Amino acid sequence: MSKIGKLPIDITQGVTVQISQEEVKVTGPKGEQQFRIPSGILVKQEDTRLLVSMEDTNNENLRALFGLTRAMIANMVKGVVSEFEKKLELSGVGYRAQVQGQDLVLSVGFSHQVKIAPLPGIRFSVAENVITVTGVDKANVGDIAAKIRAVRPPEPYKGKGIKYVGERIRRKAGKAVKAVGGK
Repeated sequence: MSKIGKLPIDITQGVTVQISQEEVKVTGPKGEQQFRIPSGILVKQEDTRLLVSMEDTNNENLRALFGLTRAMIANMVKGVVSEFEKKLELSGVGYRAQVQGQDLVLSVGFSHQVKIAPLPGIRFSVAENVITVTGVDKANVGDIAAKIRAVRPPEPYKGKGIKYVGERIRRKAGKAVKAVGGK
């Protein structure tokens, strides 16, 4: 049985949770989210806590979904109170990002600008070559951030491209360094 799945989820002040037979709906000051509960998983509310349990503890498929369900609901509760954010850094001569309306427009060395439209509930902001993606849904924030990084992933020779803030890029020695160093 999942160690994560057994942990109770604390409901913070200002968050309301509605549990139906097949769905959990979480509403808070930053937004609203819902999650479809897999069949065989039970979610109960006791005072200011949510408890996730399984109908059949021997079912392998349910055990796989048990911890996932608890993690998804915990992320929903956290997201509607304090939004999730991912930061990406542009590095390269002439690489720029700007927000036009709701879209993110990237100039990253192509002959054209790349426009990225946000998913519902996602916002972009740009300050000093750092792109910040914020939203209440952790999966959507991570998905959009990965799509932005995929436009121009960092290359290993000069390190140019779009990378996550704090991400380490393994650098390779170029031809000139290899020629001097040996055969």
